[in-house]
Amino acid sequence: MARDIAIDLGTANTLVYQKQRGILFSEPTVIALNKETGVVLAMGEEAWHMIGRTPGYIVAVRPLRAGAISDFEITEKLIRLILQKSGVTRFSRPRVLVCVPSALTEVERRAVEEATLSAGARTCYLIEEPMAAAIGAGLPIHEPMGNLVVDVGGGTTEVALISLGGVVTNAAVRMGGFDLDAAIQSYVRREYAMAIGERTAEKIKIAIGSAFPRMQEEKAEIRGRDMSSGLPKNIIITSEELREAINEQLRLVVGAVIDCIGSSPPDLVQDVLMTGITLTGGGGMLSGLDMLLSQEAEVPVHVTEQPLESVVLGAGKCLESFQDLKQIFL
Repeated sequence: MARDIAIDLGTANTLVYQKQRGILFSEPTVIALNKETGVVLAMGEEAWHMIGRTPGYIVAVRPLRAGAISDFEITEKLIRLILQKSGVTRFSRPRVLVCVPSALTEVERRAVEEATLSAGARTCYLIEEPMAAAIGAGLPIHEPMGNLVVDVGGGTTEVALISLGGVVTNAAVRMGGFDLDAAIQSYVRREYAMAIGERTAEKIKIAIGSAFPRMQEEKAEIRGRDMSSGLPKNIIITSEELREAINEQLRLVVGAVIDCIGSSPPDLVQDVLMTGITLTGGGGMLSGLDMLLSQEAEVPVHVTEQPLESVVLGAGKCLESFQDLKQIFL
């Protein structure tokens, strides 16, 4: 009998949880293919290192954009590889629970289901990411009280107010960590006439990026290609400049949180004032984002202990208590 599997199929990272075994692996959602034959050469970490560094006939692609499938065939190949890596064979077809953004349309959800079933799952269930994140963060979702979750992923940011095991109000924007990286790339191109790759932009964001002024501003050196001469070039960039670069994107996150609170029932908003906002997702690890949200929404903000893993841990808890939590699946 195959063990049930939960997959957090994120735009940036894919995490897999197997019933009774916990998290099996966490790798970037990237797949490298031979463009001519369609043969998969690498996935995950190995393929991520190939981004921007492949010869013409090899492509390293992210099959999901803003949480939705942008390439069905490649996503199906990726899910099949994930299931194989989890020990699934032709004879042991597991039940698979996939975490999806709440912003997905009906058609986009069906595409995820079909890709999972054709990759070898016996049945496919879907759960909304904010709900899984709330369960993973250990929030009392079945109590008659408001729990506000902000999940900042690689491609989407989702805000949901949960009470009595259901989402009362939610707001979602197709803006995540990748959009911050792209904003840094265009800032460097505009201000310094230098081109940098998406991996360089991500590294600099993790190293000195912040959403809120720091006590001590930091600097870092980045290398890229001079736009006019085409030669290698070095520049020094400050955390203040990075804040300016990503300000517009962070405003979208703040706007989504305020929209969600503004459209929620007053009694539940009162609960949020007492308990605060739970911040999760890889993007939630951006330095000072909790302080920015706290200042703008005038509500305390707590970052979960495992921001990257909380969605898949929540989905894993659903597998362990399948019958009790089945009603919250889509």
